[in-house]
Amino acid sequence: MLLTFTFFVNAFIAFASILLHYEVLYKLNTTMPKLRHINSHYKVLIAVSVIFIAHIVEIWIFALGYYIMVHYPEIGYFVGTISDHGLLLDSIYLSFITYTTVGYGDIVVNGYLRYLTGIEALVGLILITWSASFLFIEMQKYWGSQSPN
Repeated sequence: MLLTFTFFVNAFIAFASILLHYEVLYKLNTTMPKLRHINSHYKVLIAVSVIFIAHIVEIWIFALGYYIMVHYPEIGYFVGTISDHGLLLDSIYLSFITYTTVGYGDIVVNGYLRYLTGIEALVGLILITWSASFLFIEMQKYWGSQSPN
């Protein structure tokens, strides 16, 4: 029963992050051409900034998942160098290093909570590469439209 609960929570967190990312990229794609008063070079900078914020929000979604689930020791718990800053900041830190697949290893999780770290690493890899692909297309659109001086 506990594994099934963990599966559904993990699926919800992953789906929420992917849906958020989709909506951000879709909104950027439809809004960027309407920004005629902004220089084409700066449109890419705006896209990078918005996507960066989206990634931060997605990392926080996973962090809140860790934070909530770690309160149930039967699901899992943190192991390693836990800071004095509190469980929420440790959850955010773990989420950052997992999402970006840096994985320092100073904080790891045990139990069923491990599955969330695997899902987060996969989702982070997909969303980061999706962002890079989107930005590549945007750079081709907006930087390629400028004639050389």
